[in-house]
Amino acid sequence: MEDDLKHLLIAAGLLTATSAMAVEKPQLTVYTYDSFVSDWGPGPKVEEAFEAVCECDLKLVGVEDGAALLSRIRLEGKNSDADVVLGLDTNLVETAKKTGLFAPHTVEAQYTLPVEWADETFVPYDWGYFAFVHKAGETVPTNFRELAKSDAKILIQDPRSSTPGLGLLLWVKAAYGDEAADVWADLSDNIVTVTKGWSEAYGLFLDGEAEMVLSYTTSPAYHLIAEEDNSKTTAAFEEGHYMQVEVAAKLAGTDQPELADKFLSFMVSDAFQTIIPTTNWMYPAVTPKGGLPAGFDTLQVPEKALFFKPEEAAAARREALPEWLEALSQ
Repeated sequence: MEDDLKHLLIAAGLLTATSAMAVEKPQLTVYTYDSFVSDWGPGPKVEEAFEAVCECDLKLVGVEDGAALLSRIRLEGKNSDADVVLGLDTNLVETAKKTGLFAPHTVEAQYTLPVEWADETFVPYDWGYFAFVHKAGETVPTNFRELAKSDAKILIQDPRSSTPGLGLLLWVKAAYGDEAADVWADLSDNIVTVTKGWSEAYGLFLDGEAEMVLSYTTSPAYHLIAEEDNSKTTAAFEEGHYMQVEVAAKLAGTDQPELADKFLSFMVSDAFQTIIPTTNWMYPAVTPKGGLPAGFDTLQVPEKALFFKPEEAAAARREALPEWLEALSQ
C-alpha cells in the first residue's frame, strides 16, 4: 500500500512537471528607453498586443534614454540578456553597426518616412522633428543666434546619454557647420541644466524651471489629446529642424532569433504603429490604415528639414561633441 502511494505521488509529480514544461513560453527581452516602458508610454500596450499573437513572454527593460542603450549593449557585449534593442536612432546607427553586435533582419514594409530606408540591420518604428516646446502665446526666439542673445532659459539633454541631446548637437552642426562652436559658446548661459534623458528635462519644464525645453514638434499633441490642453506649442526655427528616425534591431547573440524577427515584423504592423502616435507622441514609420489621430493636423510642420545620413552623423558627432563640451565647461 505504501509503495503504491509512493508510485502515485511520483507519477503525479512527473505529470505536474511535464505540464509546466508544456505551458512554459519562450521569453523575448527587449532593451528600450525608460519613457517607452512607463505606464503612459507604448510599452504596456505593445506588450499586450504582441503577447496576444506570439505565444511568448515579452520582457521590456528600460535603460535610461536612447543613447545610453548603446553604451549598455557595448558594455554587456555578447553576454547581453537582450534579444532586441529598441530606441537607437539614425545618429547612432553607424556606431552601433561597428560593434558587430547586431544581426540582419527579415522585415519588409512600406514605410511612410520622409527619407528613403533600405537598411539591412535596423528597422524604423517612428520619427519626428526636434523642437523647443514653450507656452503658447509667448514671444520666443526663432533661431539659435536670437535665442543666444535673449534671456530665455532652456532645458536640454546630454548628447552622451540621450538621443534628443545628440539630435540637438547635430541640429546646430547641420545649421551652422564650422560656426557651431561659437553658437554653443553663446548659448551656454541660456542653459539651466543638462539632464541625462528627455523625461527629466520635460518634467522640469512642466514644473516651471525654464521657458523652453528641447523636445519634438509632436510633443504638444500629448497635451492637446491626452489632457485637452492647448497651452503648449513649439518654436519654429528659421534654420530648419533636425529630423530623427528611431530604430530597433536584433542582437547577433540572441537565442531567440525567430522570435526577435517576429517582433521586428510586428513593430511595423498596424497593431504596433497605431499605438505610437498617442503613447510615444511621434509620427509612425508606417502610417496606420486609419491615419493619424485628430490633433496631429494642428502641429507645426517645419518648412526645412535638416538631416545627416548615418555615416555623416557619426562623423559630425565626433567633431560636434568636443565643441559642445568645451563651450559648456567655460
